[in-house]
Amino acid sequence: MNTGGQTLRIWREQASSPAWNMAADELLLQHAAALGQAVLRFYSWDQPSASFGYFQRYADVEALTGLRPLIRRPTGGGVVLHDEAEWTYSLTFPPTHPVWQLKAEESYRCVHEWVRHAFEVCGVATELCPETRATGPGQCFVGAEKCDLLFIGQKIAGAAQRRNRDGLLIQGSVQAKSTGIDREAWEIAMLAESDWSEWQPDGAFIDESTCLAKRKYASDVHNQNR
Repeated sequence: MNTGGQTLRIWREQASSPAWNMAADELLLQHAAALGQAVLRFYSWDQPSASFGYFQRYADVEALTGLRPLIRRPTGGGVVLHDEAEWTYSLTFPPTHPVWQLKAEESYRCVHEWVRHAFEVCGVATELCPETRATGPGQCFVGAEKCDLLFIGQKIAGAAQRRNRDGLLIQGSVQAKSTGIDREAWEIAMLAESDWSEWQPDGAFIDESTCLAKRKYASDVHNQNR
């Protein structure tokens, strides 16, 4: 991954609620310009749940999965199921970063090439999907989009993006049980060729995330607004 000559900030977080996870990612995007560096956040979920794309209709999503809660992401894409076997990460880039300046398809390819290389470091051969395949309506891991990550022909990683004046947010999901690789090995491989440092947000950021989670992402008004 091209970090633009900057040190990549790594935020390793404990399992948190679905609403808090989405709030934290939204705030990372809001603060991206002020932070001035890319942030890679590794995180997980404290309960089985499902997230869905910002533009999806709630009624459609409700019919696709029995998992609850259903949380509307700040990014696009389809329904993603979250459990102990799924690895979630987010990346935020400030507007000054080279990745922010890429077109959406290219930033998507760039991130999944990074994920692909990490699996290669772990001794697992994966590939980027060369073209969009038939997809299940509204379901992220049914079929595959161009540049999704494939293992033995099956999609194991996808992502969704949101780009604005504040920066670029990419939320990624890796479902790699079939590869036999554990999460710790993959996270180490993701950082193998990067200049990085551990990072923790301050108390004000944590408080703001907690408030946003309660006010927005834990709210039926927000999650069911389409």
